[in-house]
Amino acid sequence: VQLQASGGGLVQAGGSLRLSCATSGRTFSTKHMGWFRQAPGKEREFVAGISWSGSRTIYADSVKGRFTISRDNAENTVYLQMNSLKPEDTAIYYCTASRSDYFTTILPPLESDYGYWGQGTQVTVSS
Repeated sequence: VQLQASGGGLVQAGGSLRLSCATSGRTFSTKHMGWFRQAPGKEREFVAGISWSGSRTIYADSVKGRFTISRDNAENTVYLQMNSLKPEDTAIYYCTASRSDYFTTILPPLESDYGYWGQGTQVTVSS
């Protein structure tokens, strides 16, 4: 699975951005997909995840109610709609696909649960 993230940019606090992650490969529809982010000087952290069917989503507490993850299996694409952005959301955002097919979890996934990573897209939120 190859991943290509896009949609990042510079936005004022309170604004919105929509990230997209286009994938190649025949197994997209069987993969749990996720978004992580890494701010300068910090470790990469989980942001949001969506099950292979799209029926289950999970979010980090810091983005609940503001971010929405979705997927279009027909288009092999996963999205992250980010609203009410804050300066602390500034980071490089990475999309990722699970190592195993039909991976499910009720807990925030770990980086080790994912085996495929995109190149990242920069999101900068100005105050």
